[in-house]
Amino acid sequence: MRHKIAVIPGDGIGPEVIREGVKVLEAAAEATPGLEFEFINFPYGAGHYLKTGELVPQGGLDQLAEMDAIYLGALGDPRVPTGVLEQGVLLKLRFYFEQYINLRPVKLYPGVRCPLAGKGPEHVNFYVVRENTEDFYVAIGGRAKGRSRAELGVVRSIYEAKFGLDIDVDRGEVAYQIGVISRKGSERVIRYAFELARRKGRRRVTSVDKANVLTHAYSLWREVFELVARDYPEIETEFAFVDAITMWFVKNPEWYQVVVTPNMFGDIITDLGAMIQGGLGLAPGGNINPDGVSMFEPIHGSAPKHAGKNVANPLATILAGQMMLEHLGEREAADKVEQAVAEVLKEGKVRTYDLGGRSGTSDVGDAVAAKAKKL
Repeated sequence: MRHKIAVIPGDGIGPEVIREGVKVLEAAAEATPGLEFEFINFPYGAGHYLKTGELVPQGGLDQLAEMDAIYLGALGDPRVPTGVLEQGVLLKLRFYFEQYINLRPVKLYPGVRCPLAGKGPEHVNFYVVRENTEDFYVAIGGRAKGRSRAELGVVRSIYEAKFGLDIDVDRGEVAYQIGVISRKGSERVIRYAFELARRKGRRRVTSVDKANVLTHAYSLWREVFELVARDYPEIETEFAFVDAITMWFVKNPEWYQVVVTPNMFGDIITDLGAMIQGGLGLAPGGNINPDGVSMFEPIHGSAPKHAGKNVANPLATILAGQMMLEHLGEREAADKVEQAVAEVLKEGKVRTYDLGGRSGTSDVGDAVAAKAKKL
């Protein structure tokens, strides 16, 4: 089958790691009868924004909607204010294409050192399913400074009624951010987590929240989780507060099989997950709409200080390509890419500096591509 893939190299090390990801995908296609790719590059990122003032125009969204998937390198540039590219490109694509699943495999491969004492590949192998379009990321909020006295009086009265606190609104400033949890949004991501567990042969799904303090939003999340769980009686369930699960990720990562979490908590705990699997250079992610256009990327940033030096680890990007293959139904090719990565890591001959080696970005891509062709 021929797949049209949108490639957004992005900023910093993005173009370097995405180049190796494409190289490995082409090698997998060469080794898999009937598999073909058409890669179409899109310029969105800092360079394009600084040159044109444009982030992602409607015409670009229309073109991306015709693709089978999006392959993203990285976004971020010190010349652009924080949040401009993240909201104007990354979040815009996630929300426009309703990529309501953020899927993060947390897997330690043989040959990679785990920073947790006594833990090996048999202890770190689970999935985090993060809701991707709700919670505090809906960008509803503002500041009360400079508002009318009547509006500030409302803020004061809320605090007085709720907490017995008096806020001096004449001298101070109030900032607020509203999180949104919907029944529909919760149900679809939680159901995806249970279906993933069933498909992968996992027997436990852990729900993460902070319902003991943020009761309005996360009590709804818990309610929906319990309702969905009834449809999967063979799967064990449990609840965990977000602060507790960070502790248990470190102490007993082997306990976890599939973890499902609202947006903000998922953003936090998946970086911890990346560390216990050997670092950000090994951590891929998928922004998934099961019925639409999905986007796959490494979860690391653009690391501008390393750009152009051929030192960045491309394995997270390569593994993001592996996730894309699996999503597209190309299971055979996906298995070849993952096996190729695993063999290169286990041999330990070709490694970038973050894994204790001296190999370049392109060296790692070449090694994985060569393995994939042979499998």
